[in-house]
Amino acid sequence: MTTTRTVSIFVLTSALILLASAPPLLAQQERVDAPALVDARMYALVDAVDADRIMGDVRILAGFGTRNTFSDTLSSTRGIGAARRWIEAEFRGISAACNGCLEVSTQRTLIEEGSSSRAVRDVEVVNVLAIQRGTRYPNSYVIMAGDIDSRASDGSDGVTDAPGANDNASGMAGVIEAARVLSDYDFPTSIIYVGLSGEEQGLWGGTHMAGVAGDRDWHIVGVLNNDMIGNIEGVDGVIDNRSFRIFSEPTPVTETEQERRRRRFEGGEVDGVSRQLARYVHRITQLYMPEMNPMLIYRLDRFGRGGHHRPFNDAGFAGIRIMETHENYTRQHQDIRAENGIAYGDVVEGVNADYAAKLTAVNILTLAGLATAPPAPDQVRIGGAVQPSTTLQWDAVSDPDLAGYLVYWRDTTAPQWQHMRLVGPDVTSYTLEGIVIDNFLFGVASVGKDGNQSVVVFPSGRLRR
Repeated sequence: MTTTRTVSIFVLTSALILLASAPPLLAQQERVDAPALVDARMYALVDAVDADRIMGDVRILAGFGTRNTFSDTLSSTRGIGAARRWIEAEFRGISAACNGCLEVSTQRTLIEEGSSSRAVRDVEVVNVLAIQRGTRYPNSYVIMAGDIDSRASDGSDGVTDAPGANDNASGMAGVIEAARVLSDYDFPTSIIYVGLSGEEQGLWGGTHMAGVAGDRDWHIVGVLNNDMIGNIEGVDGVIDNRSFRIFSEPTPVTETEQERRRRRFEGGEVDGVSRQLARYVHRITQLYMPEMNPMLIYRLDRFGRGGHHRPFNDAGFAGIRIMETHENYTRQHQDIRAENGIAYGDVVEGVNADYAAKLTAVNILTLAGLATAPPAPDQVRIGGAVQPSTTLQWDAVSDPDLAGYLVYWRDTTAPQWQHMRLVGPDVTSYTLEGIVIDNFLFGVASVGKDGNQSVVVFPSGRLRR
């Protein structure tokens, strides 16, 4: 991560977190120059998030009246057409301010009438993208997504007011704010800021984008789907502006039968690529925003429901959903009205600006961390059956800023990685003496000199002898 800004850097060495494991580590290899424990530039990113600016964007998006997929596309003031043109203009304005650092474009696909139960007529679905091209890995992408569209009680009603202030102007405003903040910096890995359409009718925009990614052989590091990040007053009566949920599926739906059979004997039921991405968000939030309480939810999405990370998961990519903890169902998918003293409808008054800013900051930290870190190690393998030690092996990562690798392990019932060992950049095989393979789960991440880590990679095969 580089910038023309002057940033005061206060660096702590990661030796602080490696003290417990230092003796056995140093007994097996020469001392490694420890990377930073924290990247102090991250705090500046959090501080740069502007809650008032996010709220202003929420008001503008809600002010289009309805953004239903079947709403007006010609008006300049109402409907999804006006909304997506405004989003595109915002991205172009941000790009102009950073000397053209964003590649702004649209993706279009035609959904034909009758192709699904919700396709009540032919409709063009349009995604709006802004790509901040990486300086070293231009075809690797970290993606932050929000939904452009909204809906009233009837998902196919393109006329009735559906301001969709929280669902999902809040997520879309967060995406725009992330582009504003991060466009001041350069990153080795590309970042995509995207507004997806057709979510309410069948995840149409995400499905199209995931297909484009596959056709163009994009390397997607991870997809952060932001869907409802502004409500703090739950229908359960709880008011909470500190916690948020991270939904992730346990293993890829694209795994082969051979991979599924191997998991029965080697583990990994909760260690798929999306789950590792969720752990990354959890870890980086606790590191840089300790006042927040991220919750790892072991489920693709809310019970029986879905979101725009799913099409990416269906294509085999890592993708998660970030959202509020306490939903208010009277404000979701409802015509604006009052009944029995209850106000229904997703209006601006239901969005908390400071909370939306906090969850936007969580995304910004994740995007910056992943876009700055070296690529994750490939072909991680493991061995150690009927032995008093565990050995991990991986392919070398070629990156000028690589400081080394972090070998992780945890109890089989622990949600987050508990222990780590740092090894040098020239090491591609490491043995954890006294650590029995049967009792733990293991992984490997690469780490840069500035302390930014890749996602942890779970072993995908047995050790080569």
